[in-house]
Amino acid sequence: MEIKRDRYLNRLIDRMHNGMVKVVTGIRRCGKTYLLFELFGDYLRSEGVEDDHIIEVALDDEENAALRDPSALSAHIRSRIANKHEQYYVFLDEVQYAISREELKNPDAPPRLYGVLNGLLRMRNVDVYVTGSNSKLLSSDVMTEFRGRGDEVRVRPLSFSEFMQAFDGDRYQGWAEYTVYGGMPLAVSMRTSEQKASYLERLFEETYLKDVVDRHGVRRHGELDDLVNVLASSIGTLTNPSKLENTFRSVLHSKISANTISSYIGYLEDAFVIEGARRYDVKGRSYIGSPLKYYFEDMGLRNARLGFRQVEESHIMENVVYNELRARGYSVDVGVVEKRAREAGKDVRKQLEVDFVANRGSDRVYVQSAMEMRTPEKAAQEKASLLGINDSFKKVVLVRDVVRPLRDERGVVTMSVFDFLLDESALTGI
Repeated sequence: MEIKRDRYLNRLIDRMHNGMVKVVTGIRRCGKTYLLFELFGDYLRSEGVEDDHIIEVALDDEENAALRDPSALSAHIRSRIANKHEQYYVFLDEVQYAISREELKNPDAPPRLYGVLNGLLRMRNVDVYVTGSNSKLLSSDVMTEFRGRGDEVRVRPLSFSEFMQAFDGDRYQGWAEYTVYGGMPLAVSMRTSEQKASYLERLFEETYLKDVVDRHGVRRHGELDDLVNVLASSIGTLTNPSKLENTFRSVLHSKISANTISSYIGYLEDAFVIEGARRYDVKGRSYIGSPLKYYFEDMGLRNARLGFRQVEESHIMENVVYNELRARGYSVDVGVVEKRAREAGKDVRKQLEVDFVANRGSDRVYVQSAMEMRTPEKAAQEKASLLGINDSFKKVVLVRDVVRPLRDERGVVTMSVFDFLLDESALTGI
């Protein structure tokens, strides 16, 4: 069954002919190539674009290894543009293959690939789209080098609503499957649990970790493996390189330094394997430094690293909610709310946590992820941080239980996580 990815397809359509390089980023194997070559390509053809006006080059294909040289790539593309008065579309897949390690080591000179892309931009009849799986090369550096002429579309593994398009069962059965094996497109298409598990384990080891090791010349493979496992075991937990260094020393008997750990975390973030959420002081309206929370791009990949042994639904639900908010275009922080209380006759200050402070333009929503609130005590505990916020932005508690959206007298809305995940407008309609 074809899975529609309209969220991303519409973002590409909205950016057509805007004079920028459209940079489609995301973890490898999440569906970037399918989105660009198949879905967007089919859209162009439906609009009357001829096949010979769509120039496609998959740079991760060994058949195109010679085109990884930027000069050869430029010559190939230009040879395909036969008429300067007609519109052409250039699709380049996994362009990090056209950036050498030597170029990465020279911060004073941009990779030659950027010159090729800038040259194509100067051809007024060429609309350029590239995909890649390294955020530093394609998000930070491209945006800087192109000085406002790069436009990023971030693609993620299948969301729960996209996953359900292909799942033969109800939302509860789908949730049980999704929280274990995640939303990597090829894994979703596999029939047996054994196939899914084997694929995800191989994918992490042979693709993501291999990419990190090869690109950054990592020599301490074992400690990189250990770090991934520690992060996978602690999703939704505040941590930092210093805390992780102590864990390595006390539990793993390793002398890896906090600086090395910080570098490895950066490599994993660049490869879109994990993402960090900073802490934000809601009342003080300022960011707090370390520690951060780290979330995995896909639950199946996270579970595969742990041999599918630590499938704690509450932590996984929090990670799924984080990913969904990010996919909807929100920037997401971990909220901190200071509250004064009186205990044992003394005034004390407590820091309460809001799972997510989600911002999108002028819109903000505070989101708490809770498995259930079946007692008044549990409801009070989950809502305490939200009730300590005095502004007028929306405040939502997502629960695993089946409930209708309900707003209490203090304005806090309780909503089923399924309603949130399956309805793109769930937060805007409350």
